[in-house]
Amino acid sequence: MSMALSYQPPPPSLSCKTSSSTSAAPALVHSHFPTKSIARFLQNNHDNLSSPNSLSPEKWRAQVSFFPAFLSKRKDVATLKEELLEAIAPLDRGAEATPEDQQRVDQIARKLEAVNPTKEPLKSTLLNGKWELIYTTSKSILQTQRPKFLRSITNYQGINVDTLRAQNMETWPFFNQVTADLTPLNSRKVAVKFDFFKIAGLIPIKAPGRARGELEITYLDEELRISRGDKGNLFILKMVDPSYRVPV
Repeated sequence: MSMALSYQPPPPSLSCKTSSSTSAAPALVHSHFPTKSIARFLQNNHDNLSSPNSLSPEKWRAQVSFFPAFLSKRKDVATLKEELLEAIAPLDRGAEATPEDQQRVDQIARKLEAVNPTKEPLKSTLLNGKWELIYTTSKSILQTQRPKFLRSITNYQGINVDTLRAQNMETWPFFNQVTADLTPLNSRKVAVKFDFFKIAGLIPIKAPGRARGELEITYLDEELRISRGDKGNLFILKMVDPSYRVPV
């Protein structure tokens, strides 16, 4: 949850996816074959031809078409993911994004969200682990108000589905952290309540009551997660360590 899972305390900022077989009817009736014989043949075989167990052309086409359609969908998802990562790459996690860049990333993200393979993300173990934030529109997380040398270089987020806990972690130069309780609102959306900040990853400070928000997970697979916050921000993360668990 990236980062409606984020909150900025007074101390150094924490952030926190047919073959149509055109079935050509076998017109192999020789012109000299008697018409009455054809009629008798069709009559005698009527029951077999219309048997419920016989495979109609429509059913046959549907079965043949399933696998190409499935493979095509997977290919489309892979293509969209590649396109999204290419769009994000030069944007410094979003800090260098122009409004046009933001619009392009958002459009690709929406196409991926439309083919989300995990319909109930909060019931999926794919959420567990350590994620790296690779793009966001949240200025508080990007810390664009600071000189570049004072911005966190990398932001991570740990999630435990079983304990409904989350942890946001900054790297250099401040190494701040924040932990939060997650309350499911439905199978895709959580309420986020931050409980403790850790300055430099060491000094605990209790989070104020207003440090809360909501986050909806709109796309999830084993590599990529897309989320949208209650303030309209977009968060895109990649999995870096599926074995990681938020400390108790």
